[in-house]
Amino acid sequence: MDEEKTLVWIGSSKKDLLKMPEDVRRTMGYVLGKVQNGESDEAIKFLTGRKEFKGGKVREICDDEGGDTYRSVFTVEHEEAVYILHCFQKKSKRGIETPQEDIDRIIERLKAVDRFRASVDGLNLIACCKADKTRQ
Repeated sequence: MDEEKTLVWIGSSKKDLLKMPEDVRRTMGYVLGKVQNGESDEAIKFLTGRKEFKGGKVREICDDEGGDTYRSVFTVEHEEAVYILHCFQKKSKRGIETPQEDIDRIIERLKAVDRFRASVDGLNLIACCKADKTRQ
């Protein structure tokens, strides 16, 4: 098993997760813990339909509670961390389709990950993760 990856919350994703029902928060936390350790879970789905999501780099955790559907979207594209992009209650009336407003937010936050990784804090995180790997 790989070293546990750091969770990096982008935008309001952590605050939004904390607003979800307790059982949903527990499920999301459990599955994110598995993702941090390089494991999979049946609650994880690949987000598709946009060029930004190609190659399986963007995934979502889905959970249902009280007739509502909740999602946490993340990327594992970068080896230093799991970046949580967006946590939300699905409100689309069109089956399993993700509402456009949420797609737009996910795409913007993918861009925010790139900006973070180019920042001093992001470069420090990347350097620390590389140093940890060389010590193993």
